[in-house]
Amino acid sequence: MKVLIIQQKMIGDVLATSILFEAIKQKHPDAEVHYIINSQTYPVVENHPFIDKFHFFTPELEKSKLKLYQFAKQLKKEHYDAVIDVYSKISSNIISYFTKAKIRISLDKGPNALIYNHLFKNKLKADTNAGLAIENRLQLLAPLGIDPLHIVRPKIHLTDSEKQNAKDFLLGHDISLEKPLYMIGVLGSGSSKTYPFEYMAKTIDTIVNEQPEAQLLFNYIPKQEAEAKAIYELCNAQTKTQIYFEVFGKSLRDFLAITSHCDALIGNEGGAINMAKALHIPTFTVFSPWIKKEAWNMFDDGKTHVSVHLKDYNQEPYLNIKHPKELKSKAAELYSQFKPTYFDEELKTFLKRLN
Repeated sequence: MKVLIIQQKMIGDVLATSILFEAIKQKHPDAEVHYIINSQTYPVVENHPFIDKFHFFTPELEKSKLKLYQFAKQLKKEHYDAVIDVYSKISSNIISYFTKAKIRISLDKGPNALIYNHLFKNKLKADTNAGLAIENRLQLLAPLGIDPLHIVRPKIHLTDSEKQNAKDFLLGHDISLEKPLYMIGVLGSGSSKTYPFEYMAKTIDTIVNEQPEAQLLFNYIPKQEAEAKAIYELCNAQTKTQIYFEVFGKSLRDFLAITSHCDALIGNEGGAINMAKALHIPTFTVFSPWIKKEAWNMFDDGKTHVSVHLKDYNQEPYLNIKHPKELKSKAAELYSQFKPTYFDEELKTFLKRLN
């Protein structure tokens, strides 16, 4: 059996969907499974032992209908038995159609019934603590005879040399691996998914107050330096002495290797949190008020992985709302209500468990 899985969009999505490969190989060890992803997301699935081949959806393909058509025609030559289109975008619909696979699986989006012969609705409630992002993906495997409730966790596969290089990098910057080391997700993927700077600074101050020997790393990329620096400047004087602001990964693989040596990742919900979970690093997640927590609080157990959301403390903004995205335009207003004092005790308890 030869299977093509298509997952466009962001790093967290690509990582979450990677579970399908292990699940397929467990049931069908001889299957050949290929993955179409956006080219910039490759580092999160690099060295994945269950992915046989990658096909990259590049920016050029997104801009050119002709190149997309040529790409789809080329994939037809692979002679896939099944195609799984996780998000069902127009471009992935075209690719799926041209594969001519006998089994074509995707989300039920109405018009796409002309392309796919197995369609699934997203579940509204998770049956396990894996969360909806995981369970909704696993249900796509039912046509291949795979139990959708046989849970598989996302995994990141670092090499020994990557981990050793990261260790040497940290030690070379006078960071002790004998003291608490926390990666701080100071920024989300956009303003509507970023905890207010002042509130984030207070949260970071709480970490240092609770863990006087804590060493803090900020997760940011060079173009976000000014924003990360603004949060740093809002922290109190003692906290600043314990932030190693200039110590960060120059690439995504560097970030992953550095994070693998941390005691926890604390901060905004997003790809970094999901990557930390895949590295078996404890997480404390602050969700944006408009994001559906049940969709992305993967494997939260209230101990090793904890997440907080405005809705946990104030239900009023969510009354009579059919979908959380209706609140996206009000993200700033809702964030202002989501004060750090709401989850102060949960954070302190989380930190104590790390000792």
